[in-house]
Amino acid sequence: MNLAAYFPVFLFLLVGLGLGIALVSIGKILGPSKPDSDKNAPYECGFEAFEDARMKFDVRYYLVAILFIIFDIETAFLFPWGVALRDIGWFGFLSMMIFLVELLLGFAYIWRKGGLEWE
Repeated sequence: MNLAAYFPVFLFLLVGLGLGIALVSIGKILGPSKPDSDKNAPYECGFEAFEDARMKFDVRYYLVAILFIIFDIETAFLFPWGVALRDIGWFGFLSMMIFLVELLLGFAYIWRKGGLEWE
């Protein structure tokens, strides 16, 4: 096995890791740190960030996140499928149609159960 062929990959990883560590370190050292009550206040989540971890909050936050991930994955599959459609033939076309029907059934189920309603 010729390890010299992997040298560019190793170099890329090493430079990326070094650059990432350097930039984060420079930000920590040179960045301003003036905390006040406005900067430490909670936002977007609706509850205090530094309270008891077992406090109750609305489960709709999770539902919206899961729905976003599901439909984001659909989009991630559709772009490469559309680009390679001529090469993959009927098998690829039918596979994607099965995937889209499953996704459509899930969407209809969520819609019927009221998962898209925000009261």
